[in-house]
Amino acid sequence: MYNFIAIQTLFDDYLSQHFFQQAPSELYEPVNYILQLGGKRLRPALLLMSTQLFDTDIQKALPAAYAVEIFHNFSLVHDDIMDEAPLRRGKPTVHHQYNINTGILSGDVMLIYAYEYLLKTENPSIIKDIVQIFNRFAIEVCEGQQLDMNFEQQSDVTIAQYIKMIELKTAALIGGALELGALIGGASREDAAHLAAFGRNAGIAFQLQDDLLDTFGDPEKVGKKPGGDIVQNKKTYLIIKALEIADPTTRAELLQWMTMPTTHNAEKIQRVTSILKDLNIPTIVEDVKTDFMQKAYAHFALIKGSEVVKKELLELADKLANRTF
Repeated sequence: MYNFIAIQTLFDDYLSQHFFQQAPSELYEPVNYILQLGGKRLRPALLLMSTQLFDTDIQKALPAAYAVEIFHNFSLVHDDIMDEAPLRRGKPTVHHQYNINTGILSGDVMLIYAYEYLLKTENPSIIKDIVQIFNRFAIEVCEGQQLDMNFEQQSDVTIAQYIKMIELKTAALIGGALELGALIGGASREDAAHLAAFGRNAGIAFQLQDDLLDTFGDPEKVGKKPGGDIVQNKKTYLIIKALEIADPTTRAELLQWMTMPTTHNAEKIQRVTSILKDLNIPTIVEDVKTDFMQKAYAHFALIKGSEVVKKELLELADKLANRTF
């Protein structure tokens, strides 16, 4: 059995053997650039672990795992362009390293190659199903990104709207990766559906933890200064909940800070963080995160498959929901 670390290594080996060497290099070099920036390889690893729940031969799921990783990085390339982000994983984003037109076109070809690798799945009887699952979560990721951009112009984002946005933008791909892996491993439709629901609920919890870490994380562990979301006036769960429960005076002050241009950042971060602490927002978010993990566990309890792999997968989900970096 492969544990999570061994699966990451297995996938990284596969990725390194399938870099894009074809011409024109101006198109494919940026693809290799983003794929080599690292990351936890969480989504392909989850897909491979899901396959291993039902079949010890996880090699056959490597092309689909690569398809998911290519798609994920394609979405990052285009998101970074839309967000005008200068850095990704501590390195220049693709459009900063090259240019915007290259970022758009290289992202486009990544999406096409994601389908190429998805179609390398050995079992022809499930090809239609896995393409439909892929299409579903790919569409949802795009819908989530649009909602996220909409929120930049909205002053009245609700908790329900925010949760829906992160479900689409972040959690749908995690659930979809688990569902794909299960089908490739020979799971029943019922088990695959429960794994998808497990991933969606856990994925929402993972994003809530990201929200917490961005504001309250230890910069030594997170690898960046806290308060990035505050500086960018992002309407995270923390801010939306604070606006919902604050008294009128505090709410007016918080709104003033969160509509301020990106100036006086240190003062802004300090004051908004102080307001969030006074309103007990970290504890509230922790409780909501726990609720979503409980929903995830309820689905997970109904899944069949290897008990050893189930234990490994559950431990991984717990670590991600409570990570400090």
